[in-house]
Amino acid sequence: MNTFTRNTLILFVGLVLGVSISLGRIGLAERAEAELSPLPLADLRVFTEVFEKIKNDYVETRTDKDLIEYAIGGMLSSLDPHSAFLNEEAFTELQVGTSGQFGGLGIEISMEDGFVKVVTPIDDTPAQRAGMKAGDLIIRLDDKTVKGMSLSDAVKVMRGEPGSDIELTVVREGADKPLKITITRAIIKVTSVKSRSLEKGYGYVRITQFQSRTGDNLAEAISKLKDENDGLKGLVLDLRNNPGGVLNAAVSVSDAFIDKGLIVYTEGRTNDSDNKFHATSGDLLKGAPLIVLVNGGSASASEIVAGALQDHQRAVILGTQSFGKGSVQTILPMNNGTAIKITTARYFTPNGRSIQAEGIVPDIKVEPLKIAHTEKQLERIKEADLSGHLSNGNGRKEKKKSRSKDKENKELPLSEKDFQLYEALNLLKGMNLLHARMAR
Repeated sequence: MNTFTRNTLILFVGLVLGVSISLGRIGLAERAEAELSPLPLADLRVFTEVFEKIKNDYVETRTDKDLIEYAIGGMLSSLDPHSAFLNEEAFTELQVGTSGQFGGLGIEISMEDGFVKVVTPIDDTPAQRAGMKAGDLIIRLDDKTVKGMSLSDAVKVMRGEPGSDIELTVVREGADKPLKITITRAIIKVTSVKSRSLEKGYGYVRITQFQSRTGDNLAEAISKLKDENDGLKGLVLDLRNNPGGVLNAAVSVSDAFIDKGLIVYTEGRTNDSDNKFHATSGDLLKGAPLIVLVNGGSASASEIVAGALQDHQRAVILGTQSFGKGSVQTILPMNNGTAIKITTARYFTPNGRSIQAEGIVPDIKVEPLKIAHTEKQLERIKEADLSGHLSNGNGRKEKKKSRSKDKENKELPLSEKDFQLYEALNLLKGMNLLHARMAR
């Protein structure tokens, strides 16, 4: 073994031991026996041989630091789509991204078969306005091929100066050929909770992402809806295209509607990866019907909420099957300013269902259909339109039908704007009607 190979082996062994020490510091002492097992020296010799050949023969010069980072990155990205190595820059970007304001396109992404997959476009962002959809596969970023890029490299390309453009080449299910979508970068400000009244007594709350104050914001939104409607007869909680976020926020949102019992639990290989989260007393709706909307863009924390409410039979889940990200990632800072993001546990619903790669199956499947309005629709003639028709005999004055054809400023009905939400509202009305009749 020459001096270079020997030094490289020592460097890599030291790196491995350093990672073991870092892991031990965060409470993984129970792995001591595994950590003390002999290092796979034969495999490490192969690594150093490859390292040396790349160092000497690759067409372009690469520093030792670059090659070591590539090796660590490859080791982590090979584990699963969510584990990754974060160099100093990527670690800083991650911290910026969790602050609720950052520059970019406004999409949550993951890696799939070497390409960037859109988990969901974030509400009110350039990506959503440009027409990006959950499930889109991004194969090119401007003139750069995504194949071979790491997730952090792809994020770095997509972020840039607000006002600058980037062209994404996208493969979409059902499309005959790749789509080219130009998006103008902007400062992304994520508003966690939005709310409005659908009809008198029926409220709508949309959670776009789970942040540290989402639970408090939800309580404020429901309180406001109650004041506007003199109470609520039912609520639609919209978690469609919600990529997840902070675990504690998902627990708080679930707890807002559940009086007692388990909300979610996690299981991993270490004791500190096993956690259980329970509800506290109190239901903000006091038992009023609740519908939760989910789709293929609902992931992670969204699935925790949907699964908990479904298992407790507190809500009807409506829409399409969710994304299926049921794993927990932990950020482990390293001593040199870098970090690793590694999967440490799986989520389970109160009834013991694993969310991972399964997702939440809705109680009522409703596809996001688009109902087209026919402008030239023949108006049907009714009895009341016939000349000399008999009155109905109930003593009420007949209403004169307005025949105004001014539809320029008429807002589209809910059934045309959002069919899934329209169905959820109808279901809430039906549940209230049935409850009222049974109470008689």
